[in-house]
Amino acid sequence: MQTSIFSKLFLALCLLNITITAQSPDPVRGRNGMVVSASELASKVGLHILKQGGNAVDAAVAVGFALAVTYPAAGNIGGGGFMVIHTKEGKDITIDYREKAPLTAFKDMYLDKEGNVIPGMSENGVTSAGVPGSVAGLIYALEKYGTMKLADVIQPAINLASDGFPLDFRLAQSFNYTFQNTTHKSSHKVFTKNGSNWNEGDIFKQPDLGKTLTLIKEKGVDGFYKGTVAELIAKQVKQDGGFISLEDLARYNVIERNPLKGSYKGYEIISMPPPSSGGVALIELLNIIENKKFNKDEWNSSEYVQYLVEAMKYVYADRSEYLGDPDFYKVPVDELTSKNYAKNIFNRIKPNSVDSVYLLKEIPAFQYESKETTHYSVYDAEGNAVSTTTTINSGFGSKVVVDGAGFLLNNEMDDFVSKPGVPNQFGLLGNEANSIQPQKRMLSSMTPTIVLKNNKPYLIVGSPGGSTIITAVLQTIMNVIDFDMDIQEAIDAPRFHHQWFPNYITYERYSLSKDTRDVLESYGQKIGDITELGRVEGIMIDQDSKLIYGATDPRGNGSAEGY
Repeated sequence: MQTSIFSKLFLALCLLNITITAQSPDPVRGRNGMVVSASELASKVGLHILKQGGNAVDAAVAVGFALAVTYPAAGNIGGGGFMVIHTKEGKDITIDYREKAPLTAFKDMYLDKEGNVIPGMSENGVTSAGVPGSVAGLIYALEKYGTMKLADVIQPAINLASDGFPLDFRLAQSFNYTFQNTTHKSSHKVFTKNGSNWNEGDIFKQPDLGKTLTLIKEKGVDGFYKGTVAELIAKQVKQDGGFISLEDLARYNVIERNPLKGSYKGYEIISMPPPSSGGVALIELLNIIENKKFNKDEWNSSEYVQYLVEAMKYVYADRSEYLGDPDFYKVPVDELTSKNYAKNIFNRIKPNSVDSVYLLKEIPAFQYESKETTHYSVYDAEGNAVSTTTTINSGFGSKVVVDGAGFLLNNEMDDFVSKPGVPNQFGLLGNEANSIQPQKRMLSSMTPTIVLKNNKPYLIVGSPGGSTIITAVLQTIMNVIDFDMDIQEAIDAPRFHHQWFPNYITYERYSLSKDTRDVLESYGQKIGDITELGRVEGIMIDQDSKLIYGATDPRGNGSAEGY
């Protein structure tokens, strides 16, 4: 009997999977705590806090401030983020400290007199900056759910800024590439070495940032949103023609939202609700895929990819149509995350591909969302878990350092829809739900997530990657639950992505064999470019053996630190 092409393909992919995962190193093990972030120095700061007796929230806040020093491309005090917490008592918490549109913002603020988008205005410089939320969010989490004083958790970041730290090769190269020709004098002063390039091993000091962090240490939230630092922000923005005012800073507020909960094959999913689209999209995807059983040797087979890609199309179409800031737009969260809705979508998935254009009557505006975000995961000996994703949007945000304060402003205003029907460079689509309004929070794909097994933390995951965050987190979770990979194998395994528009599959090298691509094309799928998809920082907890496993993504340069 002749072996079918699918049997051959499954066997080949099974062998490929063995090759990939066999090369993954063992995850880092610990019994008392684990911190995983995109920066080794920041991870070590978090571990130090755990060893000092702090809980997972204390450590997460310390990591957040440290990343503003050691990972300025995405770590920040000039941006915003989302934090998901599961406490040792079993309480689930989600904290929204996403940036907000300034009071003077309006729907057509990035259009010229003819109604055309002004190139770069929402992407570069202070005109692209939303009101920062990171400082308020981190302090809120610490004061309500931490156990240590702000002075203790922020001091390591102050030391790193004031005393400096040696640059690794990647960080030095990123500074040189981004800032050597910058026209922003304040940025040139911080991120070039007196006008010259940085070298690996150079000591990078940020005295102005150290002073700003010290003011936050001494005065808390008021050390950033009022007084000297606020005045420096307002001055920088005003002189460069931006929109953030002293009133915007003084009025910024953190929101503790109801956690978004779902289930997948007996596991409970805890994720971030809107204005993050991540939790809704992740749970909707898992609900759809739950209707299909995959064998262990079907990982990244043509059938597996086909079902996931078709589900991704429906979910990203829903994202573009329905998701935005729930304080300004009624988001149908319950409907989108219901099992019945997912079953209806699953029943429409056929072997033949559905062209993206048929999923919505109208194509809303394209929306850009940068890949330069960062995620960190923390777990402590008492059972507290924290999953945090934070961003200033593009790499190094607006590229503008607040002169005298030493930190970069975000360019998050570009995450709004500037004009319906106009494509931006990355291709995410949006609608009226994500139009610009004063004090509104822009939509995000950030997906900080905690997975529970038998009501106890099992996975703590998240990723940068703009629109690809959702599918990176999805595949990491499925790699563990459906294919029995350990956390390092699950993160290392190559990924693929579809976001409805553009209408093609992007994929990582080795994720789709030529045979798989040929079969998918026979289904009607379009195959796009090879690219990098996400940088997951994850933790897996074996509650039976009381072992904690941490894994950083080899696509980045972070570390897992446990004890």
